[in-house]
Amino acid sequence: MGKKDKKKSAEHKERVAAKQNKKADKKEKKGKTKGRGDADSDAEEADLDAILAQYAEEQAKFLKVTEVVSGPPTPRSSATVLASPSNRNELLVYGGEYFDGTIATFFNNLFVYLIDRGEWREVTSPNSPLPRSGHAWCRGGNTGGVYLFGGEFSSPKQGTFYHYNDFWYLDTTTREWTRLETKGKGPPARSGHRMTYYKNYIILFGGFQDTSQQTKYLQDLWIYDCTRFTWFNLQPTQKPDPRSSFSFLPHESGAVLYGGYSRVKAAAGGKQIKNGPQRMTMKPMVHQDTWFLRITPPESDASASTPPTVRWERRKKPANSPNPPRAGSTMAYHKGRGIMFGGVHDVEMSEEGIDSEFFDSLFAWNTDRNRFFPLTLRRPRAPGKKQAANQMKAKNRSKADEEELLQNLKALEAKGGIRDDDDDEPQLDTPKSAEEEESEEPEKQAVVRFEMPHRRFNAQLAVQDDTLFIFSGMFEKGDKEFTFNDMYSIDLVKLDGVKEIFYYEPENWNLLNEEEEDSDQDMDDDDEEEEVDVEEEDSMSLDAASPAPTEVTVPSVTREMEQLEVEESEPSANDSKPLPRPFESLREFFTRTSEEWQKILIDTINEKGIEIEKNVKELRKDAFNMAEEKWWDSREEVMALEDEQEAAGIGEVVSMADRADNMGGAGRRR
Repeated sequence: MGKKDKKKSAEHKERVAAKQNKKADKKEKKGKTKGRGDADSDAEEADLDAILAQYAEEQAKFLKVTEVVSGPPTPRSSATVLASPSNRNELLVYGGEYFDGTIATFFNNLFVYLIDRGEWREVTSPNSPLPRSGHAWCRGGNTGGVYLFGGEFSSPKQGTFYHYNDFWYLDTTTREWTRLETKGKGPPARSGHRMTYYKNYIILFGGFQDTSQQTKYLQDLWIYDCTRFTWFNLQPTQKPDPRSSFSFLPHESGAVLYGGYSRVKAAAGGKQIKNGPQRMTMKPMVHQDTWFLRITPPESDASASTPPTVRWERRKKPANSPNPPRAGSTMAYHKGRGIMFGGVHDVEMSEEGIDSEFFDSLFAWNTDRNRFFPLTLRRPRAPGKKQAANQMKAKNRSKADEEELLQNLKALEAKGGIRDDDDDEPQLDTPKSAEEEESEEPEKQAVVRFEMPHRRFNAQLAVQDDTLFIFSGMFEKGDKEFTFNDMYSIDLVKLDGVKEIFYYEPENWNLLNEEEEDSDQDMDDDDEEEEVDVEEEDSMSLDAASPAPTEVTVPSVTREMEQLEVEESEPSANDSKPLPRPFESLREFFTRTSEEWQKILIDTINEKGIEIEKNVKELRKDAFNMAEEKWWDSREEVMALEDEQEAAGIGEVVSMADRADNMGGAGRRR
């Protein structure tokens, strides 16, 4: 028996050893291939100026702006998506890059998505910006149009980089690009920066410059006056740390900034040289701080060279912020909120390895209250008993009307009042017009799912007419990168599912499954190795004491940073403004509370000592704007109440006070 066990153990060891040798050979081969690729990249001598000149020459062949129906954009990352400021049914997509593992391709085509038609159009122009990624653009505030600055371009094998410092204006109506020649000095070249708008100003902050030696993160603030065509470089004494890939949202008094990413110097882990200088390394830093940029425009009689007055104000850490902190999750602005999706959290296990966790969660950040709220999908509510009964009555009534009509037709035919089909003159089939044929074609039903899109980071977000659009993004598994080629939409009012606009499987997506299978195989191998180790330990002498395990500490820059105090900015208990009720739409809310909002508006005007010059219609419109702001401000709390009521089996709650005029005492007691 013992001999048989020894033989089995030997075979087991031999099989495990063979697997280990095979794995080592695979790693060695992979390392050689990677080294050869790096050598090719280093040997690349690409003239970026010549490449860009060739792009410009090809582009000049377009004689005018053309817009043609096309398919969705090809796979790309670091593009920009924006809701058109001139048409609520349009979404704009520009630029980006795609890396297939060997060659990097940059784009400069402009795509327009017609939301109501579900149609893509590609715009070509003789004077559009050159191909780029990592640029920033924003709408022009009260001046209209879209402004774009900076970005980056690289050689095909990414051996050399080029940063842009050009500034462009896009007329969203004519699709015409114009390069802006501004007065004075403008911002230096960069990418990874962010831009937003305030009144007639364009605000630019941060970003990075990538050189062959290092990556330099920036913290300079630039403001462009759209009416005076002038850049102002403003440097307050207090300002946020250098960073890129942060969220920069408009505010009624300026702008708000949240988060971002950078790399900072920190002590390297491992063994230090005795009596020698401390070894330093660059560690990733995910910022979680919040800043408010207060902007005061100059007086109306000030000179054209007078810049606005600005002040950075550091706010406390937002309450209920996403945990763990994540990068690659820039927000889109929506009615006083920032909408965040996805992101990645990196844990640097060593100087060579990083373990990453990706997310598919959706958050809303209320900028005034400085608080995050999770947004979850909700299945459509089933109709109530009363609504179902009304639908059944209407259906029965229409069926009865149809039967009565058929009986009348039969009676008329029996009396000869209606000719038979045989008596009619033959009618020729007239060809149908193209519009009629299109109208008869069945519309393609959009795929609606009740789960968020796949986990990703650097997804491009835009909000148009209360609808969130999620475009592209990236995902990593081991040393493999996947660029998504898809787009989805979510109704931010109903949150009743994710609508798939288009989806194409990423290239080499099948490798993800192979990676998971290899991971499972490695786990099996590890289990077998542990079994061998246990058998060897059993055969060893019990007198040999095993060494104590060495505790390994992973240096964390985030842990060393100052922990910011959490601000619980709850609404005031003395707030007498009307609140929306669960399951109450904005229209229903304003219908119920319009008189109260108009009274609040008039009282506010009287307190300021301003004479009321508006008519009733204008006052009602201003009152509706106040009600809409309150409705969105309370949206997350109301949705939480709705979820609680649905979980408890409670439907829509009706206030008896609202129905008191139409009900008697017996009705109230019922």
